[in-house]
Amino acid sequence: MPAGFILLLLFMITSLGSLKAQQSTEDQLANMFFQDKDYEKAAALYEKLFEQKPASYYYTYLIFCYLEINDLKRAEKLVRNQMKLEPRSLKYAVDLGYIYSRLDEPGKAQKQYDDILKNLPPEKNQIIEVANAFLSRRETDLAQKTYLKGRQLLAGEYPFNLEMAFMYQSAGDINNMVEEYLNYIEFDLSKLGYVQDRLQDALANDQDGTKNDIFRKALLRRIQKYPDKTYYSELMIWYSVQQKDFDLGFTQAKSLDRRLGEDGKRVYDLAKLCVTNNVYDIAEEAFRYVISKGQESPYYVNSRIELLNVSYLRITSNYKHTQEDVTRLEQEYLKSLSDLGTNNGTVNILRNLAHLYAFYSNKTNEAITLLEDAIKSPGLMAQLVAGCKLELADIYLFTGEVWEATLLYSQVDKAYKNDPLGHEAKFRNARLSYFIGEFGWAKAQLDVLKAATSKLIANDAMELSLLIGDNLGEDTTGAGLKVLARAELLEYQNKDDLALVVLDSLPNIPMSTGLLDDMVYRKALIAMKHGEFSRADSLFSKVVELYPTEILADKALFKAAETNELHLGNKQRAMDLYQELLTKYPGSLYADDARKRFRALRGDPVN
Repeated sequence: MPAGFILLLLFMITSLGSLKAQQSTEDQLANMFFQDKDYEKAAALYEKLFEQKPASYYYTYLIFCYLEINDLKRAEKLVRNQMKLEPRSLKYAVDLGYIYSRLDEPGKAQKQYDDILKNLPPEKNQIIEVANAFLSRRETDLAQKTYLKGRQLLAGEYPFNLEMAFMYQSAGDINNMVEEYLNYIEFDLSKLGYVQDRLQDALANDQDGTKNDIFRKALLRRIQKYPDKTYYSELMIWYSVQQKDFDLGFTQAKSLDRRLGEDGKRVYDLAKLCVTNNVYDIAEEAFRYVISKGQESPYYVNSRIELLNVSYLRITSNYKHTQEDVTRLEQEYLKSLSDLGTNNGTVNILRNLAHLYAFYSNKTNEAITLLEDAIKSPGLMAQLVAGCKLELADIYLFTGEVWEATLLYSQVDKAYKNDPLGHEAKFRNARLSYFIGEFGWAKAQLDVLKAATSKLIANDAMELSLLIGDNLGEDTTGAGLKVLARAELLEYQNKDDLALVVLDSLPNIPMSTGLLDDMVYRKALIAMKHGEFSRADSLFSKVVELYPTEILADKALFKAAETNELHLGNKQRAMDLYQELLTKYPGSLYADDARKRFRALRGDPVN
């Protein structure tokens, strides 16, 4: 290659690089002037940049600057030049009409806009570009006319429902927004999930319920008008879950199941969601519906098991139950075990029955025999056997047979070292050591569990480890901690009166002032256990009031809010308490749950 050509090439490359560097510097300077609203200086630089490279990016900035400094003649000239360069792009014609309106020539502006709509091509992208140009000039009505004209031109090829829905949403026209979204589902059913996401955002922050009411009524009208279009019913089921209106969801799921001759799966899935959300009445009704379909339903056995589980949860999570309720459930468990046998699918029934026997009916011998027989049963999965061992260990601890309990916990821990089941066993064993005053060993095990994959176990381990570490630091004898641990063990063993007596002795123990918040908190838990919800609320609040900087303050505040929400029916106080937690303790482990519950109580859609 000739040396002269190489030198020329190098010169051209160097010059091009210099030009780009200069352009980049001028670009940054123009942007700085623009950000500072010095539009005169910005316009001068953008003119130069646009001349060097007539990109749409520079045009947009330049036309904005001209309009801001009211230099409408230069703006008109710029637009007309662009129209010549890009005659097919109608967005420039919109800009020209806008300039006419700024020049106080409404007739010319209107004629310009009419011509645009008259000459609108049947091309989706062009139509969207024109509509966006109108929106950028705050000509919402013209943008709407553009989409409607485009709908006619494309004749079912593309209806612009999403674009229209967004416009209506921005304008606060919820009725038309909803209709456009529903019409889009008619046009393209495969986009149902996408429409659900858009609706979830659109219906959020609806404190008076107006938007949600409009959507629900519109959807019900469609369900009634088009009963064969099952996707409307499916959308209603989705919506009811978002709103936690499981009664409405169950009605729709049941209707679809009957209409389509299904096997109960839709209703079964909804029932499981009800259980997750503690809506036990609807869950029971839904499981019974599936059971009524007969043993040929593939969800028959699971529904029977889940129905028992709902009754179990009612008793173990609801402090207002009678011994008759417990006895009735035990009989139902026995009948189901007799009908279904002891196998991998029913072992949890057996575990729950043993738990009821021991902790609710004082039948510890029957509970132990039941679990020992299950552990020896051939064919049971190893993990299910390990679960039975954990339950048996809990019962041994309940009866005071500490060494039998720790042996079983250790077996499961060793067999499932890196599994959540093993982590659970390790935590329960560490808690046992805490109960009997072996604080050093307990803390060592708890510190290992801080990194557990289960968030719940990791949090519980951290909380108990901090309790031990903080109080042994203040009192190396651990006298106060031993009293608290003994009270907790008594409470675990349902010896609540004794537990309260022991707790009341704590203030008399030297160096135990750091445990007084724990004392009040444990009293609140015992009050909850006996259905004394107002007293529990008062005690939880006392922890927050008297010990706001102690470890339990945020947890007590969360429990107070939860008590008001779930047991006292005081929605407003619950919301206030959740909000107080988020404000006072933003880094709390309970902040995420508090935020979710607050939003649910406020009526926000569920994520």
